[in-house]
Amino acid sequence: LRTCPPLLAPPFLCPPNPPTLVVQQTSLERPRETWSKKMDFLLSVIGYAVDLGNVWRFPYICYQNGGGAFLLPYLLMAVFGGVPLFYMELALGQFHRSGCISIWKHICPIFKGIGFAICIIALYIAFYYNTIMAWALYYLLSSFRPTLPWTTCSNSWNTANCHRYMSSDHNVTWSNWSTSPAEEFYTRQVLQVHRSPGLHQLGSVSWQLALCLLFIFTIVYFSIWKGVKTSGKVVWVTATFPYLVLLVLLVRGATLPGAWRGVVFYLKPDWEKLLSTTVWIDAAAQIFFSLGPGFGVLLAFASYNPFHNNCYKDALVTSSVNCLTSFLSGFVIFTVLGYMAEMRQQSVDAVAKDAGPSLLFIIYAEAIANMPAATFFAIIFFLMIIMLGLDSTFAGLEGVITAMLDEFPHVLAKRREWFVFGLVCVCYLGALSTLTYGGAFVVKLFEEYATGPAVITVVLLEVIAVSWFYGTQRFCNDIQVMLGFYPGCFWRVCWVAICPCFLLFIIISFLAFPPEVRLFNYHYPPWTTVLGYCIGVSSFICVPAYMFYHLLNAKGTFKQVWNCRVSVCVCVYVHIRMKADSSPHRTDEAEQGQDVSL
Repeated sequence: LRTCPPLLAPPFLCPPNPPTLVVQQTSLERPRETWSKKMDFLLSVIGYAVDLGNVWRFPYICYQNGGGAFLLPYLLMAVFGGVPLFYMELALGQFHRSGCISIWKHICPIFKGIGFAICIIALYIAFYYNTIMAWALYYLLSSFRPTLPWTTCSNSWNTANCHRYMSSDHNVTWSNWSTSPAEEFYTRQVLQVHRSPGLHQLGSVSWQLALCLLFIFTIVYFSIWKGVKTSGKVVWVTATFPYLVLLVLLVRGATLPGAWRGVVFYLKPDWEKLLSTTVWIDAAAQIFFSLGPGFGVLLAFASYNPFHNNCYKDALVTSSVNCLTSFLSGFVIFTVLGYMAEMRQQSVDAVAKDAGPSLLFIIYAEAIANMPAATFFAIIFFLMIIMLGLDSTFAGLEGVITAMLDEFPHVLAKRREWFVFGLVCVCYLGALSTLTYGGAFVVKLFEEYATGPAVITVVLLEVIAVSWFYGTQRFCNDIQVMLGFYPGCFWRVCWVAICPCFLLFIIISFLAFPPEVRLFNYHYPPWTTVLGYCIGVSSFICVPAYMFYHLLNAKGTFKQVWNCRVSVCVCVYVHIRMKADSSPHRTDEAEQGQDVSL
């Protein structure tokens, strides 16, 4: 005590200004790594949020759900659901300076299983997401020739149904059984799905794709093995180059005949569709998976920021850039689809019937083949696809690496390179099933069932744990200590009520309207749905399993243990507040881990 109450002690026992003993304890932990520049962090977050889904999924979802009218539910879901979750994770990671596992010892330890579930989901994503980049690399290598291989029907993989449909060909009869050279190149040469009858018999591993994926993971390893110091430099290329290519393709697409048909089809509003529940479900799911909260990446990236960095401004800037990029990608895609419709003398709806990779690797590849300087545009387009995927892979694996290094610092801190090497090897071995002849079926299964419902449920628990257990009041006080201002009423209401309802709405829609999974001519049998949900539950099961483990290892009755855990959460919070109040003007050394405690 700096002063004594006069009624409790006489003046000679309690001098008015007693000397204060300050005990300084220097942390023995290694200083936490930080970003070299603020732009390294911003580009990394933008590169993570802007991925392949912005290029192929948003345009398709937009035109399918009312065109320009879809922008209304999309923006509402972004403002009331996506951006508040985005802001919450950046603030949590920056304040507690921890990954998705160890952060729970500061918030509520019983929810630590959320961190382990996030890491398993990130591994599942790495098993199939990088395979799409391997396909793009195969296309890129095949583009270095005067005549693109998906423009002719005279190759060994072509069938009798193949019809060369170039802009110079006017006497081609196109039937329902006809296939384009681009479609046969994708299905019969790159994927070779005709050699696999389905998921029950995947077939052998394609050695060409295996080598392509090995090259992709080699780039990934040497980009993240040293931490954010190296990955923060790589994203200056991988995060900016796609925007340059998108602008080039937009200008080229706008000059093609029939481009206006695609733009009108893309933006023509159909207000009656807003009465459909499916439109709002698609808008909520799109903004959630586009911004990407709940994957541990935002926590990891923000944990390397300076303590007083304005993460509120960062959340608004990066989320706005992500949404605008999705909107811009729609013009890039649909100007070309309008050109394809003009060339085939079909409606835009008939041309744009496929979403996902088929939109890029078949329709867009065929359109590029019909352009002048087709080789040049093919090279830059598939290079852009690879760069978009690399950013997200860097981020996803960095979330796992940060979480494990923070949880086991004494074992892994000095062995980061070897740990990253082992993690990359595990991801490569796990991806081998997607490199088989039926690997495209595995990719679709993982994408639809294994990751989506699980990560949404995990984020719902995360929001509940932070808002209701840790407390919105405490969380807002943390933000005030860190940024110097208290979050407004809008953000508090979103975190307490709107965001949980937003996530619960998506979960219920998944359960009420399960997706009908189909790829090419293969309809997934019922047992594959059970398999997909089992893979998803295998990650989510970490949450109740750790709760049971946590309570089982504690001494005393359940009521005593619960009260004790709540008290520990309060004590940890008070300790953090005391440290923050005792040093409001923290030095750079303190921000990097050289904290002092009373």
